[in-house]
Amino acid sequence: MESSGGHGFEHNLHGLVTELVRMLSLVRHGASLAQRALIGRDASAAEECARNEEQVDALMEDLERQVITIIARHQPTAKDLRFLGAVYRSLADVERAGDYALHVARVGAELSASEPIKKYVDLDRILTVIDEMIERTMKALSESDAEAAREALAMDDEIDVLEQQIQRELLTLMMEDPRHVGPGMMLISTTRYLERLGDHLENVNEHLIFWLTGERL
Repeated sequence: MESSGGHGFEHNLHGLVTELVRMLSLVRHGASLAQRALIGRDASAAEECARNEEQVDALMEDLERQVITIIARHQPTAKDLRFLGAVYRSLADVERAGDYALHVARVGAELSASEPIKKYVDLDRILTVIDEMIERTMKALSESDAEAAREALAMDDEIDVLEQQIQRELLTLMMEDPRHVGPGMMLISTTRYLERLGDHLENVNEHLIFWLTGERL
């Protein structure tokens, strides 16, 4: 990343990239813990996910301060401002993605005490897609790779299709057996959490594409 603001300024910009990648890595870990809690029926993973999310929150607050300080102390070029704006707008989306991972982990912990009403094949697939999405997002950010951001964006389509499919299956199960209504509603909430998690990752990649290409999606 080149900048006309001097080596100190350039160092600050590179530091933001590194820290935002770290924040994404924490969210990726949170999603992995959610997968362990829900698919692996491991209630302890939800507690670990909550501690992980505290780190995400703290990092977001620190990075928000850093961005504001950099803008206040320097006179960034239009390109640098576009980058700083992309980072700043991405922070809230990354943090919200982490929140939704925690929501899923907590539902998983609650459901772990009883037998599942259906196999979580599609939910597992969504969580796998989310992991791949975060990986591509991290590549887009760390390597200034707009194509990787576009690839991550495209992955959200599969999440949306799976969410609708899961909801239809759960509604059918609940209509067939009233005993399934409680866990079924919790699983419907879980699919919505995962869909929203994907939406926030989609937002991040739109911010990155605007930074890298000037294109608004």
